[in-house]
Formats: sequence, structure tokens, C-alpha cells
Amino acid sequence: MEVAHPTAGWEQLGERFYRKIQLYTQIFNQDLDLDSFLVAGAQYGGAIALYRDENKLVAYRPAKEKKPSIDIYSCAGKLIRSISWDKGPIKGLGWSEDEKLLVVTADGTVRCYYDLQGDFTQFSLGNGADEAGVKSCKFYDHGLVALLSNNALVSVSSYDEPRPKLLAPPPEGDVHSWNLIPPAYTLSRSVEVLLSIGQTVYVSDATECEDRFLDIGPFTHIAVSPNGKFAALYTATGSAHVITSDFQNRLSEYDSKSKILPKYFEWCGNDAVVIAWEDEVHLVGPAGSLTRFYYDNGRVHLVPDFDGVRVIANDTCDFLQKVPDVIEEVFRLGTDSAASILLDAVEQLEMQSPKADDNIQLIRSHLVDAVDTCVNAAGHEFNIHWQKRLLNAASFGKSVLDIYNSDDFVDMCETLRVLNAVRFYEVGLPLSYEQYQRLSPSGLIARLLNRHEYLLALRIAGYLRLPTDKIYVHWASTKVRVGAEDDDAICRKVVEKLSGKPGISFEAIARAAYDEGRGRLATELLNHEPRAGRQVPLLLSMEEDEVALDKAIESGDTDLVYFVLHQLKRKLPLASFFRVINTRPTATALVEASARLRDSDGQEDTALLKDLYYQDDRRLDGAAVFVREALRQPDSRTAVDKLTLAAKLLTDNAKENVFELTALKEAATLLRMQEAFDRDLTDSFSGLSVNQTMFKLIRLGYHGRAKKIQSEFKVPEKVAWWIRLQALVAKRDWNEIEEVSRVRKSPIGWEPFFNQTLLAGNLRLAALFIPKCTGLEPGQAITMYEKCNMRVKAAEEAVRIKDAESWSKLLDAAGRNTQEGREIERLGQAVFKK
Repeated sequence: MEVAHPTAGWEQLGERFYRKIQLYTQIFNQDLDLDSFLVAGAQYGGAIALYRDENKLVAYRPAKEKKPSIDIYSCAGKLIRSISWDKGPIKGLGWSEDEKLLVVTADGTVRCYYDLQGDFTQFSLGNGADEAGVKSCKFYDHGLVALLSNNALVSVSSYDEPRPKLLAPPPEGDVHSWNLIPPAYTLSRSVEVLLSIGQTVYVSDATECEDRFLDIGPFTHIAVSPNGKFAALYTATGSAHVITSDFQNRLSEYDSKSKILPKYFEWCGNDAVVIAWEDEVHLVGPAGSLTRFYYDNGRVHLVPDFDGVRVIANDTCDFLQKVPDVIEEVFRLGTDSAASILLDAVEQLEMQSPKADDNIQLIRSHLVDAVDTCVNAAGHEFNIHWQKRLLNAASFGKSVLDIYNSDDFVDMCETLRVLNAVRFYEVGLPLSYEQYQRLSPSGLIARLLNRHEYLLALRIAGYLRLPTDKIYVHWASTKVRVGAEDDDAICRKVVEKLSGKPGISFEAIARAAYDEGRGRLATELLNHEPRAGRQVPLLLSMEEDEVALDKAIESGDTDLVYFVLHQLKRKLPLASFFRVINTRPTATALVEASARLRDSDGQEDTALLKDLYYQDDRRLDGAAVFVREALRQPDSRTAVDKLTLAAKLLTDNAKENVFELTALKEAATLLRMQEAFDRDLTDSFSGLSVNQTMFKLIRLGYHGRAKKIQSEFKVPEKVAWWIRLQALVAKRDWNEIEEVSRVRKSPIGWEPFFNQTLLAGNLRLAALFIPKCTGLEPGQAITMYEKCNMRVKAAEEAVRIKDAESWSKLLDAAGRNTQEGREIERLGQAVFKK
């Protein structure tokens, strides 16, 4: 069969060409009257939603009556899903950029169908929408604006996290038509709404509503170009005006001479406007240039996209778009471009004509550009025959070149295989090349998954070297939701299919099973999830608390165990919580560690620790908590009470806790004595140890009270002497120290007295203790006298032990001509004769 030339469907509009590409035929059943339906299509060749228009009367046909539903079709007319609808009048039907179906009811309820299978989330517009009622809605990539019956405008900027907000209110009056400019194309980065009120247009955003001072209204239709730069206005008299979206410049005007208002008024790309009546479509270009298309079988509906418009009728789905520059360069009649000559050269080569070589030589200097143009043109062609012709031309051209990077050629071949596969009528995704570039391969695969086209998605992912884990997970999640087999069979089938596949998340599949009410299947699937961090949250939400805790402990991840423990402590009564952790030493240890360092100041959660130790019958640890509390108490009486409670815990096993009970008793006694000292004396003794208390009492001169402390706590005599010495030195009570030196014997010896007084700077007193020091090393007394600056005494000691070397050093240090030196020399003459 002879294939039509690409220019056969072209129509000239001013200086440019537009083309109508027939994508599919015999789309809808002829019994389906599209005139009675609201029709909304998703971007990028996406699905089409149909809902019977409740404002139109239809013939009653009992045999064909059915409950109201929203029917979702592919562009090829394949029914994807029929969604039952009983939630009242629909005032808005639209799609997001990622093919979520949005349905807005009259009371302001918004349903977001996040796949094509009927699953949805729901939110309310609020802001008085339920009272005023929604009049109509407009949608953009990821948000919507609803016009209420009181002219209020409610904006939602994200379907994932909807936070409806009021825009600046327009003035009172009938809104004849309205549209919006998405935030991506406004200076304020906020959605802007264009409203036809009276003779003019008002522009409302988040902060203000401004009059654009037009005088040619009212306008029955307003359309904004895909790039947000232009606006088209249609008047009740049949005139279409194109202006810049800032309303500064009027660009063109077209009079349709029609007294019937059109059903659709949309942009075709950024250069032309499409006006559609029941069976007639006008394509209006710059300067009012016009071409017409006629449809014989029923009403047409328009689905705009950023690079063209889909025309939907019962028996056809067409795509209107401006002919891409590269296509026009190759195929335009009369063109002499290098790419066109290269394409002709291939035809000559197939006919074995020598003219093929002549053509190549003619464009030799532009051959690289010609090859690139043919490759790009192939991407913009929908007809497979012409795709192959253009790629053959590119292949022939690059074979002639000595050096050519074939990466773009290879990429285009891969892209066309993908595009042709998804354009096939059984799939029904008629993506243009530019739409595919914007959607991206991963976005395309997501759309295939929503249609349950798993095999095609896997093949495309493998062909494009993309990860396949999400495809397998989506398949498995769908299987556990809608599978008719029993849980064991489904689990076995899923595990067999996914075993060995990298990156598979069984947690996502298990969550799908749990959401479907198949808890046992979810638990079984979770056993195959290798990452405990993914298992645990779902197990907790499934009320499988102990299993979640065991999984967290097995993982060895302390943070994960803490997370589970925190959740369990919040959810369970304290007794139940302790019962869960008591049989798990790791969990118990972590709870204890967490309680001991709970807040930023490092303070303990003493209540939790007491309960934990009580449940575990760890009396000693419980008593330690009371002791630590006592140490932190500023009030002695409170501290004594805490120590008493600690002792009470240990009394049941008094024989095993003799040491601890004694220590607690002594601590309480000390606190009571210190309380008396605080009351009777000027200084504070709270918080001091026994030794510190004695030290402070002696330093303050209360030796009798210090003796009482020593007696009460059986402080050893040696320790008491040390404390007394340090206190007297700190007090600089030299007389008392000198009085002590008269005692015959010291339990700690006399060297500490020498050292302490020497460090305190009293050399004279320190020297008094040197003769009393026994057990000194030979010559040590000499050094001690030297430290006291008593060289003569040191010399006497050197003479006494006959240490000539030390005597000589002392003599040299004193000098022979000094009195001290002469005395030292005199002492040694009798013993150390030369």
C-alpha cells in the first residue's frame, strides 16, 4: 500500500505549516454520544476521563441505564477503568502532570485518584466552599483553582500536600469566563487568575486583584498559551483577540462570524488558537490566518497539550500541531536543504542511480548537519515508514563521512522503538517526541505501570538500561491487592518471581497487602525483606510489636531499637511495656541507658528507672537511684528521706546488703550532723564528705566537733592526723603545728609536717621537724636543711655522716669569704683534712 507523503496532511497558516495527524480510528462506540459528556484529557498523550454532563437532557433508554460513573479511556478508546460515582454534582474534572485524576464536587470536596485503578485520596477546599458552592475549576501541572459561586477563588498548589488558600477576591459581578497562568510562568511565582467581568479582565493573585482596563468584553472564553506569554480572548460577537499575557500588546484579531458560541477555545502550541464547535474546528494563526477541519460523526472535544491539541471524536483521535522545523526543512515542497537532498540521495541509491553520488557531493560540506537533521526529523515523525526513510538517509550520510559521532543516531533509534511501542492502539499513549522528552523514560514507565502494562514496562526498562525494581514491586503490590488466590499461593508466587532481583522492597509489597486487609500475607512477605529498617515501621503499624522489637534487635541497629522502644512506651501501659522488654536483655539495657541520660543536661528519668528496677526486682540498683537523687538534693532533710527509702529497699535482704545498709546509715547520720553544723555555724557543710567536714571544722577552729565526727565515723588515726595537718597548714596556725611538734610520736611520721610547712613557706618551722624524721636515706637530711636555707645545719649533718662531697658543695655554695662559709669550713677542718 502506498504511503502518503508527510505533506499530505499539512495546512499553511500564514508563513508556517500545521499538520493533522490521525492517531487512532474507531475510538468510541457509535452509541456513545460524546455531546452528553464532560471530557478531560491528561497531558502527554494521557488518559481521557468521561462523565455524563448532568446539565444536558438525554433520551431515556432503560436497557442502557447504569449508575453514574467516571470512565477512563486511553486515546485509542480502550476502557482502562470505570469508577462508580455517587458523591454529587461534579464541578471540576481535570488531570495533573503526572496523570492523577482530580474530581471536584459542588461542596468543595476534592478527590485525587493517584492511579488509573480507582484508588484515591481526598481533601476539602474549605474557605467556605461547602456553603458557597463550587462553580467551576481550572487545573495546571500540580495544582488547581476553584471559582466559588460568591466569586471567591481558592487555590491549591500541591495535590500531595494540599493547603487550600484564598486568592485576592475579584469585584462583584458575573464571571463570564476565566482561566489561569501557572506559577511557573508568573513573576510572583504564584498562580494568576484571569477573570472576564463586565467589559474588562481582572487578574487576581495571592495578594491583589487588578483591572487590565479592556473595553472589548465581555469574553466568553479565555485561553492562556502553554508558555504563559500570550492570552487569547473570545467575545460574544465571535471575535478572537490575541494579546500578551501582561495585557500590554494586542497581537492579532480574528472574526469567526459565528453567532454560536464555540464549545472549546484552546491554544495549539504557542503560535495558533483552536476554536471548536460541534463538528467544525478552526485553526487561527498569526495575523488572522485560518484553516478549517470538519468532522462528520458527532461532536468533537479538544484536549490541549503544550505542543499541540488532540481532537477527540467518536471515530477518530487526531493531533493538531505546528509542523516541527526539522520536518519542514526536510519535506517542504521546493526545499533545497541538505537534509532533503540527502533523503533524495537514498531514494536514488535504491534505484541504483548515479545521481545518488552527485547529491552527496553537492552537500558534502553540509553533510553532518544533513545527517543530524534527518535523525531529529525521524523523531518528530509519527509514520513508521517515514521514520525508517529518514533513519536510512542518516545512516547513508554518516557512512560517507570519515568521522561521525553516532550516539544521537543510536539514541534516536532506541527512542523511536519505545515511542512506536507505546503508540500502539492496545496501549494508546500517542506521545510526540517533545512530549516524551518532557515526560522522561521513567515518567513513561510510571504511566505504563498505572495501566498494568508490566511486560511492556519491563521490556522498555531493559532496552533503555533503566532499573526494574519499581516495576516488579508495582506488579507484586497489585497482585496482593487484587489476586484471587489464597495468601500462601500469592506469597509463593511473588517470592518466586522476585527472588534474586536487585533492589526489591518487600516492605512496599507487604504494606499493600496490609492496606488491603491481608495481615497474615503482609507478615509473611515481610520475612523476605532484608532491611530491618523497612520491616520495623510496618510491623509496628500492624500491631506486631514484639516481632518488630525482635527484628530491630536482630539488625544490631541501636537507633532502630530505640525507635521501636520509644513507640512501644508511648503506646503500651507501663506494666505491659516492661513485660515486653524483660525477656529481652538488649532492650532492657537500652531502656536503662536511655533513662540514665535522658535530657540534654544528662539528668536521669528516675521514675522510669525505679519502675524498671522494681519490675526486675533489682533492689540494689533501685537503691542507687535514691542515693543519686539524695546527692542532688539541696535540702538535707529531703536527702535523708531519700537515703531512708534506699535503705528500706535493701532491708529484706539485710544479710546480703550489710555494707550498703551501713553506708546508707552513715550517710544519713552525716547529713543530719551537717544539718546541725549549718544551723549552728556560719559556714555551710552540706554535700561534704566526712574528711571534708573534719577539714572544714578544724580550719574553722572547732576541734571538738571534728573529734566527734572522727569518733562517730571511726575515722582512722592516721587519716585524722593528715586531715588535721592539712587544715592547720591551710589555716596557717603555726603555733598549733609547733605545739604538735612537741609530741613524741606522730602516726603519720614527721616528714608530712616538714613537707606541708615547707610548701606553705614557713622554713623555720619546717626545719624543726627534720631531726624528728627517722628512717631517712643517707644525705636526705642535708637536702632538707638546704631547702630550708640552713647551709650550716646541712654542713653539720654532712660532717656528722662524714660526707665530704656534700660538705664541699655547701662550702662552694656559701663562699669561703663569707661568715657562713668560714663557719662551714671550720666545721669540716677537723674531719676533712687535706
